[in-house]
Formats: sequence, structure tokens, C-alpha cells
Amino acid sequence: MEPTVYLNFNGNCLEAMTHYANVLGGEVTGVFLNKDGPADSRMPGGDNLVMNMAVKIGATIMMASDAPGEWYAKPQGFSVNVSPKTMAEAERVFAELSKDAEKVQMPLGETFWADAFAMFTDKYGTPWMINFAGSKMPG
Repeated sequence: MEPTVYLNFNGNCLEAMTHYANVLGGEVTGVFLNKDGPADSRMPGGDNLVMNMAVKIGATIMMASDAPGEWYAKPQGFSVNVSPKTMAEAERVFAELSKDAEKVQMPLGETFWADAFAMFTDKYGTPWMINFAGSKMPG
């Protein structure tokens, strides 16, 4: 058993998850739209809302859906963490994911545990951490 990150969006799931796949080198492996379900199981808000979507990034699957209107709650209490393999990759990922960010709590910079670390909430409302240990990798 492996845990899977499941994100909810306020009507922009397809755009957000496609962006994440592009930035993180992932692949959209499935999209189930509101219009694809039986009429009595559709959520209000339109045919093109995402009922379920999966993106494979490395060995990890991220899943998501739209939760429009009163069903949407802003994410809190967690962050999606990525650990790039190089400083250049950390810089690229930070630049692309934090563009037009809601909030940057910590810009990409050195810490005592990592050559590069950042915390921010992207333009879609998803909280992220980027952690490149680099030369500070134990062992």
C-alpha cells in the first residue's frame, strides 16, 4: 500500500494538473470529466469539470478533481514536496511552479539541511515544498 496525494481544485483541475505534469516531467494517465458520468451522478458546474484525474510522476501518482463552489476548501495542513536531483532542476521547478504564486513563504535558498529549499502556495492554491539536499545529503 502506498499513499497518494489527492488534490481538489475550484474548477481548474485540468489546467493545474496538466501544468504539474509538464513541469515535473509527468504524464496524464487518465481524465474523467463530469460529462463522462451518468446524468444523475454529475456535480453542478458544467460538463468539463474533472471528476477524477491521474498524473504519473516517476513512480508516484497524483490524483485530483474539481470541487466547485461550496464543495471547495482551500488546501491547508500539508505540502506537496518534490526533491529535484540537481540545483538547476530545483531552480527550474521553483521558477515554473511559483510563477504567479498566491504566496511565497520561503523563496528558494540555502538552509542548514539543504542546498536549496522553498515553500510556497502556487496560483492554483496548492502548497509546495522544494527540497534539494545537494551537498548536505547525509551519508
